[in-house]
Amino acid sequence: MNLDSFDITILAALQRDGAMTNAALSEVVNLSASQCSRRRAALEQAGVISGYSARLNAAKLGYGMRAIIRVNLSSHGQSKEDDFARFVASHPQIRSAFSVSGDADYVLDVRTRDLDAFAEFVHRQLLPHPQVSQVRSEIVLKTLKDDRGIAVS
Repeated sequence: MNLDSFDITILAALQRDGAMTNAALSEVVNLSASQCSRRRAALEQAGVISGYSARLNAAKLGYGMRAIIRVNLSSHGQSKEDDFARFVASHPQIRSAFSVSGDADYVLDVRTRDLDAFAEFVHRQLLPHPQVSQVRSEIVLKTLKDDRGIAVS
């Protein structure tokens, strides 16, 4: 899809505020609300906009513990990786998971209420998993930047 400057401005505005109405969007983009609506619908249909959500404050909701976990599997193969993917999908404390290059097979972004809940997850769920051979955790002490958007320009 070829994006023009109006589309890019729409994307940047919606990334800042996904609940923005087409009327409010029209003021930012300098197009009519109906033109913004048509462009927004086209961006959604093309899959450029894959959805909308609210960003919640994890700490205010009682999830004050965040850790980055690097996981190595004991062996590889499609069925073993599928099994680990099912494990990841079934544990809501794993907020993001990535298959990566480097010294780990996977990197997990984990949120729990506290250190005890984190230890419970690691010792009772993750380490006993039959595909897991090594786990290395880093506790997040301070978040400097957590921008989940895309730099559109």
